Amino acid sequence: MARRRRPSRSSLALRWLGVAAFVVIALSYVHPLRSYHAAQERVAERKAELTQLDRQNARLQQRLALSGKDAFVEREARRLGLVRPGERLFIVKGLEDWRKASVR
Repeated sequence: MARRRRPSRSSLALRWLGVAAFVVIALSYVHPLRSYHAAQERVAERKAELTQLDRQNARLQQRLALSGKDAFVEREARRLGLVRPGERLFIVKGLEDWRKASVR
């Protein structure tokens, strides 16, 4: 059986130096990759927020378009508790409890 010759010290030192350089380069990529990933998450959050704001804006635009109509104004006034001259206002309490009881 032939004995394997052991590599020289300079050859081993160059190998370890190469491994160390590779590790240093790999570690130098960790922070930028984490920053990139965090930025991508922030972009996704902002896109979701933008979508939600677009939907809210569409609802408000629709409500604004309806605001000039008499039926909308009357409905909103009644929601605020206003009545027309000559009408009587009746306040009904316990309506939620009645609804819950009637569902059973």
